[in-house]
Amino acid sequence: MDVLEIADKLWRGELAVEEHHPVTAGDGALVEVQPGVAFVRSLANVTAFSTGGGLVLVDTGSPFLARHVHGQVRAWTGEHLDTAIYSHGHIDHVFGVPVFEEEAGERGWPPPRVLAHEALPARFDRYVLTAGYNGVINQRQFGVPGLQWPTEYRYPDATYRDRADVEVGGTTFELHHARGETDDHTWTWVPEHRVLCCGDLFIWATPNAGNPQKVQRYAAEWAVALRRMVELGPEVLLPGHGVPVVGADRVRQALSDTAELLESLHDQTVELMNQGVRLNDIIHTVRSPEHLMDRPYLRPVYDEPEFIVRNVWRLYGGWYDGNPASLKPAPEAALAAELAELAGGPGRLAERARSLAEAGDDASLRLAGHLAELAVLAAPGDAGVHAVRADVFRRRTEAATSTMAKGVFGWAARESAEAAARPER
Repeated sequence: MDVLEIADKLWRGELAVEEHHPVTAGDGALVEVQPGVAFVRSLANVTAFSTGGGLVLVDTGSPFLARHVHGQVRAWTGEHLDTAIYSHGHIDHVFGVPVFEEEAGERGWPPPRVLAHEALPARFDRYVLTAGYNGVINQRQFGVPGLQWPTEYRYPDATYRDRADVEVGGTTFELHHARGETDDHTWTWVPEHRVLCCGDLFIWATPNAGNPQKVQRYAAEWAVALRRMVELGPEVLLPGHGVPVVGADRVRQALSDTAELLESLHDQTVELMNQGVRLNDIIHTVRSPEHLMDRPYLRPVYDEPEFIVRNVWRLYGGWYDGNPASLKPAPEAALAAELAELAGGPGRLAERARSLAEAGDDASLRLAGHLAELAVLAAPGDAGVHAVRADVFRRRTEAATSTMAKGVFGWAARESAEAAARPER
């Protein structure tokens, strides 16, 4: 099946999104969605427009697949790359330009220009500053041991603030800024083709508006941008991850439903914040509209609604969660030791954690996670306690639906499995 057939079957429910996860490389093949418009499903997708006056790319590929993307595009057209548009600065979207620049130098073509929002260069600067931290959190999120975060980037040649119109070969590309998954997001509207390139503002999953290990996201502004896209009447939606959405009715529904989900989570959270409710209570009170969570393009396979609630709190409420004990907390290990003493030792905490985990339901698994973590903090050298923690978080990994949760739980399980296997100290 090519990517358009997969897209149709996913929409109809004949294929499961879980089996065609949006944050994978797919088969990496190029498909022409319209004359002069091609789509490459990659780790982050790439859209190519052949204008007759030069090639335009919306996003350019990851460090790992940039040459593959270049090969797919070159099998489709020999046009020189005139312009590359970064939808945002995440590294899976911005590493393909040097391959085209190398080609331009070899063939005597003019070098391509790169366009992006004005906030994007600061993102690259931050990535250089925090390369070690980003390496660790992405190893954990994606389960890729040894991942090294890059420190060299192809910065844009020109930036814009709110909107920029660019013409190449008689085709107009409208660049629109929106804060959503990032503060530097650009969605691109190509009216001649009725094609919308939305970056990661739609990814065939619950919007990535909550990611627990990354910087602030903007649910309300994200929803506003999606509503603006709907007003344009696009007929083809080419997302940053996942597969195309083809047909005006489908595009309208996908964008509108995503906006509704974000609006609901945002508004419920703010209403409770305005009542003075603690973060913990808000997390366990806010619910996603049931009719939306069954949509194949809103499944929580990457991020989760619960994490979006946390990010709404963080945006408006800061880091204090409403619990006075957490304002100036005791060291975690000291609290764990005290609770272990009250319980009869770290082993008792671990035993109870295992018993809860074996029950298997979500509430029991959440409690088991707390107790297993406390047991290890109280007895970090105890192999038996680590074995329980490894088992608890293995079960949590298996029960989780999202990449975010699976990554964190899996990391904890591996940590303790390794600790349990070490010789006694």
